[in-house]
Amino acid sequence: MKRVELYGRVRHKVLIEGYSNREVARMFGIDPRTVAKMLKYSIPPGYRRRKRACRPKLDPFVGIIDQILEADKEVPKKQRHTGKRIFERLRDEYGFEGGITIVSDYICAAKQKQREMFVPLVHPPGHAQADFGEALAVIGGVERKIHFLVIDLPHSDACFVKAYPAETTEAFCDGHISAFAFFGGVPVSILYDNTKIAVARILGDGRRKRTRVFSELVSHYLFKDRFGRPGKGNDKGKVEGMVGYTRRNFMVPKPVFASFDDLNAYLADQCLKRMGDRLRRHKDTIGDRFIADLEALQPLPAVPYDACDKQSVKVSSLSLVRYKGNDYSVPTQYGHQQVLIRGYVHEVVIACGGAIVARHPRSWEKEDYIFDPLHYLALLEQKANALDQAAPLADWELPDVFATLRRLLEARMGKKGKREFVQVLRLLETFQMIDVEAGIKSALERGTVGFDAIKHLVLCRIERRPPRLDMTVYPYLPKARVATTHPSDYMSLLSGGN
Repeated sequence: MKRVELYGRVRHKVLIEGYSNREVARMFGIDPRTVAKMLKYSIPPGYRRRKRACRPKLDPFVGIIDQILEADKEVPKKQRHTGKRIFERLRDEYGFEGGITIVSDYICAAKQKQREMFVPLVHPPGHAQADFGEALAVIGGVERKIHFLVIDLPHSDACFVKAYPAETTEAFCDGHISAFAFFGGVPVSILYDNTKIAVARILGDGRRKRTRVFSELVSHYLFKDRFGRPGKGNDKGKVEGMVGYTRRNFMVPKPVFASFDDLNAYLADQCLKRMGDRLRRHKDTIGDRFIADLEALQPLPAVPYDACDKQSVKVSSLSLVRYKGNDYSVPTQYGHQQVLIRGYVHEVVIACGGAIVARHPRSWEKEDYIFDPLHYLALLEQKANALDQAAPLADWELPDVFATLRRLLEARMGKKGKREFVQVLRLLETFQMIDVEAGIKSALERGTVGFDAIKHLVLCRIERRPPRLDMTVYPYLPKARVATTHPSDYMSLLSGGN
């Protein structure tokens, strides 16, 4: 191929100095046809193919390769054909006699043509995208996988991030409530993927059947829900990118916090600090552009949505209800009844007939038992022999005076003392631990070891009045006789007599 400098010299001789093509050809030692070509192109045009390349060995099999590549679109990525596997099938099943290189080259070119192209988008103020992400963190000294919800406002690139132990319905709703409070309003619309938390089913015409909880959330905050195509994360590329950004910038190195509340306080602080950043292609900061988003947001409702998962279950004979694989206790008088469980991120609330009968901290372990010892005291009063083996009381940490009281009650009253000890424990259903503990100490000091005396002393402490105990009801107290004094006794002492 002739160099560009030669093109310039030849073209100058002919077009500027007026030499003929033949004279210039003799002058530079090139063919006149080459001179004509140089006059037609200002630079070397390169090799130009006049007809399509012929591939006699591959062309009869191109249709088969295209069919395999098309069928692979419906198969998981990790189970699709490699170039080597397609070559082996062509050779073994169809008698292909060519080499693997021409097959691999064709597959590479075909896949490049199949790659999806995208249209640059503009995002109006007030609209949002939401998605969950995963990361590792150390919470309470234990390394675990956390799930964090990211809600992004693409117009300003403002974001909100909140982490949870699991990607659940109650976490999904709680994250929305916290995000709306953080932004100071409700987005006009929110774009989601087809998460099962929001979409119960995709109908044949592409419409989505929403879950009950998600429909309640939308109805409460009145935003428009939108969904991307199944398996197409690029439909909500802004929040997909934000999930990666928050993981790389907010969670590297691995976050270490005492609780999820501490972690979420840190994440909210990072979202606020990011408001001062200025992103590429923008003259204003995120916070400056957020003003337009804020003006477009809808007002918050007067009362936030009750972010919980609701389930109706029946209480077992052990006075337990099962929720998400864990068992929670209820008072024994509700045994075998239907109750409503409301599962929150940090709490489980159990109600019967409109009244709340139990509250427990939420457990995220598997097959865990969460007891409230007070729920079983009424039954233990009837079945006092089960006191020593009662699982709900096994890990109950009581002050030392309770153990002393039980030992004295059983020593003085036998089997009845065990039942009376349970009656003392039942005072905790009504009174605070500090008051009951003080009542027991006062009873031990007086030697009035019994339920009635302890209850009386607890009431006197609360009402701030002096106790009035009838000591005759405690026959095991040591008897003391006080004699009447006489003047002769004093005279005897003075005289040294006995």
